[in-house]
Amino acid sequence: MLTHFNQTGDAHMVDVGTKTPSTRIAVATGQITMLQNTLDLIIAGNHKKGDVLGIARIAGIMAAKQTSSLIPLCHPINLTNVTVDFEILLEQCSVRCNAKAQTIGQTGVEMEALTAVQISLLTIYDMCKAVDRGMVMGDVKLLEKSGGKSGDWKII
Repeated sequence: MLTHFNQTGDAHMVDVGTKTPSTRIAVATGQITMLQNTLDLIIAGNHKKGDVLGIARIAGIMAAKQTSSLIPLCHPINLTNVTVDFEILLEQCSVRCNAKAQTIGQTGVEMEALTAVQISLLTIYDMCKAVDRGMVMGDVKLLEKSGGKSGDWKII
């Protein structure tokens, strides 16, 4: 059942007012693949625009906080924590982004974690596009979520 549609098929915001607040956590991931030269610039930290991963981390955290402004029908959430971390994948010539969002509330934080990943990857693209317009972002997905009535879920 798709919860963002009412019985007549109209889009609506889900009423979470009767849900019991609980600790909710979501973890998402994604990666961006690039030319070796581009990855070398990121690793060395001497890109002309500055610390690519540091700026991408801040962008991801800020994006998670703005998710309800970006995605229609998404509830504003009081996030208690957001982390964005990067892993250099030398053999794949890519950077993996992992984001974790947390709250104590009545609705989940999956969208916040996924938004943090997407915007972090877009920021890497934006900062490096002058040297590599062929970068490819992909494999963005939710890895796990916990809390709420539906309980815990983890990708297999």
